[in-house]
Amino acid sequence: MMKFHSKPVPEHKEVPVADNRRWEKIIEQSVQRDTSSSQNNDINRCYILSVSYSRDPLVQQAQLLEIVSLVKAQGDTVVGEEVYYLTKERPQTLIGKGTSQEIAERAHALNADLLVLDAELSPSQMRNLEDASGIAICDREAIILNVFLRHAKTRSAQIQIEIAQLQYLRPRIRGIGLDMDQQTGGISGSRGAGETASELLARKLDGRLAELKKAQSKLERVDKNHREKRNKCKRITLVGYTNAGKTSLMNALVKENLSSRNMPFETLDTTSRCLTRHGGDVIISDTVGFIRRLPNSLLASFETTLAEMCSSSLIVVVIDVSDYEWQEHLQITISMLEKLKAEDIPRCYVFNKLDCVSVLPSCDLLSGLVEEYNYEILSSKDKSAVDKLKEKLLQMVRSEEQVIEFVVPYTANHIMSLIYGKTRVIESKALATEMYFRVEGSPQVMAKIEHDLKELI
Repeated sequence: MMKFHSKPVPEHKEVPVADNRRWEKIIEQSVQRDTSSSQNNDINRCYILSVSYSRDPLVQQAQLLEIVSLVKAQGDTVVGEEVYYLTKERPQTLIGKGTSQEIAERAHALNADLLVLDAELSPSQMRNLEDASGIAICDREAIILNVFLRHAKTRSAQIQIEIAQLQYLRPRIRGIGLDMDQQTGGISGSRGAGETASELLARKLDGRLAELKKAQSKLERVDKNHREKRNKCKRITLVGYTNAGKTSLMNALVKENLSSRNMPFETLDTTSRCLTRHGGDVIISDTVGFIRRLPNSLLASFETTLAEMCSSSLIVVVIDVSDYEWQEHLQITISMLEKLKAEDIPRCYVFNKLDCVSVLPSCDLLSGLVEEYNYEILSSKDKSAVDKLKEKLLQMVRSEEQVIEFVVPYTANHIMSLIYGKTRVIESKALATEMYFRVEGSPQVMAKIEHDLKELI
């Protein structure tokens, strides 16, 4: 276990703690509770600094809008914002001590209590920035973790996010507003000085992480069993950049009313529905969205959830074509699929939100981006276009299916259940002592039906 020395850190004592002791509350709740993650009801007044490496003003504006939407998604108020073009990274503070003081002055003038940097900061950089600016600092990774924590609904998602959150907090214990030089326990002259507060808290966090990982392993076994059962059906998975309209498209495809607010990471838990009415032989799933610079801790925590797409028959990549950076979002999604080792699964691209576009991208551009894969341009609000897409997706997942005729005795209830549950009945006819079926299904299901019929003879 990593040890923290007891040397006082007086330069941090005058720095206000973000979110009215938010990190302390998170740690306290994490080491004491046994059930679901908490919701933080405190509201920050945030001043946002979007750190950009591009000189393109449109790119800068798109990146600023993204971090603003993330801050609002975690329930905070934005009192000010600006873009800072970073020419050279400073190892101690990333943006430089003088620059951080100037930005802090503008933030203080607007009564901000939290300075949000759209960048990933090391624990030492965060402490140095707080020391230089005199205002609480929050980086991009912390914002994304907070949004995930706020939107998690199932027990599995809550455990995965809490693990990522505690792993993020673990190396930042000395910079969250606690008096880390206090020592506890021990008897002078016999057992030493005892543990420092930082060591005690680190040990509690390690204990909580061990409990969570044990609970996560149990849930993973349950999820694996559920996936194995669903693998008997054809499965389609919707993936894409966050807020690309995946849930809206799924609602249109399956006639559902799942929550699809215009907010990053509105969907965290994998949601599955039957795409067809005849027994659920094709299932479609909506998954958590991707984002640039997604924290590695979250990617590792959601490995089980994202495993849903790796066992799919077809992956549908949804892109918000109305977004200025849609091409970059497409490349981020493709790279994520490669990272998850899902690049060999059949794929279809859907360029969504056509109703929000004034100028359509050229067919040559789209063909070059998607290479040999199929693609569609539509709006999820266009019913006829969605119905056309649905038929296309069904044809793609059923490309290897067979059409066979069966005559089944009325007494063979288990075979009847198999036909209605695992195949698409094209035609059926009641005879004197048996039932005639003309069905379409996978070779595995057809072989199972033929085998069971032979067993009756």
